[in-house]
Amino acid sequence: PATGMGVRTRISDDNVWLSYCVNHYLQVTGDTTILDENVAFIEGQALEPGQHDAFFLPHVAEETATLYEHCARALDLSLATGAHGLPLFGTGDWNDGMNRVGEGGKGESIWLGWFLLHTLKAFSARALTRGDRQRSDVWAAHYSKLNAAMETHGWDGNWYRRGYFDDGTPLGSSQNDECRIDAIAQSWAVISGVGDKTHAATAMEQSYVQLVKPAYKLVQLFTPPFADGKLQPGYIKAYPPGIRENGGQYTHGVLWSIFAHATLGQHDRAHELFAMMNPVNHTRTPGDVAVYRVEPYVMAADVYTAPSHMGRGGWTWYTGSAGWMYRAGLEAILGVTRESDTLRIKPSLPSAWSQAEVEVQFGRSRYCIRMVRGATANAALPEGIRRDASGEYFITLTDTDADHFIEIAV
Repeated sequence: PATGMGVRTRISDDNVWLSYCVNHYLQVTGDTTILDENVAFIEGQALEPGQHDAFFLPHVAEETATLYEHCARALDLSLATGAHGLPLFGTGDWNDGMNRVGEGGKGESIWLGWFLLHTLKAFSARALTRGDRQRSDVWAAHYSKLNAAMETHGWDGNWYRRGYFDDGTPLGSSQNDECRIDAIAQSWAVISGVGDKTHAATAMEQSYVQLVKPAYKLVQLFTPPFADGKLQPGYIKAYPPGIRENGGQYTHGVLWSIFAHATLGQHDRAHELFAMMNPVNHTRTPGDVAVYRVEPYVMAADVYTAPSHMGRGGWTWYTGSAGWMYRAGLEAILGVTRESDTLRIKPSLPSAWSQAEVEVQFGRSRYCIRMVRGATANAALPEGIRRDASGEYFITLTDTDADHFIEIAV
């Protein structure tokens, strides 16, 4: 709020998101000088034992540190583990509705394990370039231990578990009557690039079989929803079964499945899920509109799977979903990513597409790129463009106040 008030919590993933987002910025812009920017800390009351959160007006501290140091301290705070060697769940990880899984300080998150591994790998390299050998060594050692623990205690036999409660009860396991499989633990096993390749592919197949509902154009966050079972994960259970995070399509989280399928080379499946989550496809007919009941031109946070409200859209204008949907289309399907002044293109086009086009603005220059299926790869590519053995293209971007028209074979 404009007052500057905010919330202090025991939610576990916030510390890792800081480093993840800064690293993404560094990859895209190449601007490493931002790591040397000095930023003040804020200070305020500590949480009391057993207190989940506090809402108050913090004060700007006199102490400052570089942005790198803020990221590093946040990662240092994320290294604590539970009995299985997995990251602590706290009073919520990505899913803040699961606020009782680790409220006692012992519960563990397997999704957070993948996310932390992905980020530690990137920041260990950043630390080395800055001469911070001590932190790089600590993070690398933790990476190795956590990686082993993820396969030993995360794998459930056909998919990855979601985590463990304080008392050691598994969550997101075939042992559970509710929340037997959770989408984000499967997708990040692939996105992180860390999960055992055979396990990760099997997990994504199970995620598709158990969570995707083609007839309703829905992808559930997990199934079955929490209802009358013995598990007490937190306030998520206060939602009716199939509403919002409780077994509905929570779009922000299930969008990561698109990235995972594209990474596995399952191009048609990635596009199938993208089309399901595209809101305009929920309003093709008057009958569709009567079911969906929300705007078709913005992303919805959730789509209900409760039998009496199947297919109804929930909270719209949801920026978390919109941002990841944009990235899914541009990066996962069209395969366009930017690294400083280089554009990388590795398309994951569905088989039904003969071609696709994308425009990229770089300063005063406009790059119009057409991807054509079946075209013959040019052995002598124009200056500033190269193609590696895997078929990935690299285009050097220049700010010359000119239009560039490029056709590539896919």
